[in-house]
Amino acid sequence: MRRGLELAALGPAVGDHVRVGAVILSPDGTVLGEGWHRGAGTAHAEVDAMSKVDPAHLVGATAVVTLEPCNHTGRTGPCAVALLEAGIGRVVYGVDDPGPAARGGAERLRSGGVDVVSGVLADEVEEFLERWLLSVRLGRPWVTVKWASSLDGRAAAADGTSQWITGAAARQHVHEQRAAHDAILVGTGTVLADDPSLTARGDAGELLADQPIPVVFGDRAVPDDAAVRRHPRSLITLPGHDLAASLGALRDHGVHSVFVEGGPTVASALIAAGLVDEYLVYLAPVLLGGPRVALGDVGVGSIGERRRLDVLSTTSLGPDLLVRARPHRPSQPAAEPGIAGSQNDRSTT
Repeated sequence: MRRGLELAALGPAVGDHVRVGAVILSPDGTVLGEGWHRGAGTAHAEVDAMSKVDPAHLVGATAVVTLEPCNHTGRTGPCAVALLEAGIGRVVYGVDDPGPAARGGAERLRSGGVDVVSGVLADEVEEFLERWLLSVRLGRPWVTVKWASSLDGRAAAADGTSQWITGAAARQHVHEQRAAHDAILVGTGTVLADDPSLTARGDAGELLADQPIPVVFGDRAVPDDAAVRRHPRSLITLPGHDLAASLGALRDHGVHSVFVEGGPTVASALIAAGLVDEYLVYLAPVLLGGPRVALGDVGVGSIGERRRLDVLSTTSLGPDLLVRARPHRPSQPAAEPGIAGSQNDRSTT
């Protein structure tokens, strides 16, 4: 299963697809073939792995897959049927497919006489697929909110100037994060005030291979000559004031993750609505004072209503500091002795 995760990581990290890896084993445990999903419209990991194996050797073999084999016809046929037709005798997978259309492959395989084992290394697979799984389960993209500020929490000087609070290393890290998300979102206020290009660029200003879809939220029109209209990806505009509905619309566009650089208004509204999954806060060792704070009203009226975060990491980027955090999750009670044993016994597959 861990080899399946290594294979899955070879697939593209962004796009309207899920990264899956598969390993085909003979009855004696010999690896017969390996495969992974290379993007929307390409063969799924199971089919890719089986294509590298003599069909005669597939009969009675075991398929180890990071995600439950799909049970629907989309851009490709159902993997559950392909496994049945190949004569695979056993299927082992990590987590259930949460998609209403795709799930059910395990039951279809069992009905066809295949031995199916689920939940192997489920925690590791869940972590690897967390953005995609959340987007399918909740019907909205994974939301990462980013801001850069001084140590006293200001996103700009009193006169509104903000270029540059952070140094070159922090700014380049931001571009890499843009490229690692399906879309980048700002409000119309940011477009009108800063005219950002919303592209992901390298050290020399060149466009990176992966470009996020530019998204502008708000009712004001985006000017015809705005830099974002020259983006290599087509602009999506989301009028209105319903952030949850707008995020749902992005999911309908195939967006599974969105990077929010929209300024204090949009960021604060997303936080207040409980729609943020991760924070990237770039702190510069400067003091600015004044009214230009990084966040506005996030729905906290008293200290008891504070929004607690769990800091996952702190990283030095030149003179700056990156704080990566997520909404606080209460600690889970420890499992009773013996309860997790059977799961652990299976997790070495």
